Amino acid sequence: MTRTLGSEHNAEAWAPIEMVTGRLDSGLLLLCDHASNAVPNGYGDLGLPKEQFDRHIAYDIGVRPLTLELAKRLEAPALLTTYSRLFIDPNRGEDDPTIVMRLSDGAVVPGNAKVDDAERRKRIEGYHRPYHQKIDQVLDDMIKVSPPPVIVSIHSFTPNWRGTPRPWHITVLWDSDDRAVQPLLTALKANETLVVDDNEPYDGALKNDCMYRHGTSRGLAHTLLEIRQDLIADVYGVNEWADRLAPILTDVAKRSECREIRHFPSRCD
Repeated sequence: MTRTLGSEHNAEAWAPIEMVTGRLDSGLLLLCDHASNAVPNGYGDLGLPKEQFDRHIAYDIGVRPLTLELAKRLEAPALLTTYSRLFIDPNRGEDDPTIVMRLSDGAVVPGNAKVDDAERRKRIEGYHRPYHQKIDQVLDDMIKVSPPPVIVSIHSFTPNWRGTPRPWHITVLWDSDDRAVQPLLTALKANETLVVDDNEPYDGALKNDCMYRHGTSRGLAHTLLEIRQDLIADVYGVNEWADRLAPILTDVAKRSECREIRHFPSRCD
């Protein structure tokens, strides 16, 4: 269950990461950057009404249960954040001006309006950086015992954007390394009931984002999956997509070309 406002965690005890240990030789590391809509104690509600935290601006709807279900089925390690992207966005580089959003899809965030350099550093050091340090640690541990894993980040997107419907059921985001992307796209497009595309509704090339930092920079095969949020908004949808994705990801993890360290030029460079 996604943490919500009013969590019993205090500021000192709040763990910024939820971890599923999994098997280090599973060949997959699952990430969930926007798993929670919670705000750490001491920050209240950032000046926003509760209904704003039920929206996509606060977290990626459906991704936490899907990530946990996939981790269970694949016996793979998984790392998930425990705080809202409105508090600080772990899928942004530390130098990205949008790492703490003051305005998100029409919603002004009063609690972020006066964030200065000191507060920005506090959030980075207490919440953003530990997540990425833990990813590095788990990747190092996995590489010690097995060929390098494929990194798969799970996200969701809204069914429409400013009145325009989004037709895709699932998309695959990537920059320049297509080792994991192509088999994923091939398998997904084999299902004629699905509308599948790549680098929609966002472009996968964002310098210093999570996939750039841990995939591109380390030469590890990786991809970011975007699933339309209404398709995974309940248990039925989560299980349906876990049924669909688990065998595909198992196949990707078995591919030798995906289990090597290779460096590809990034479009961000």
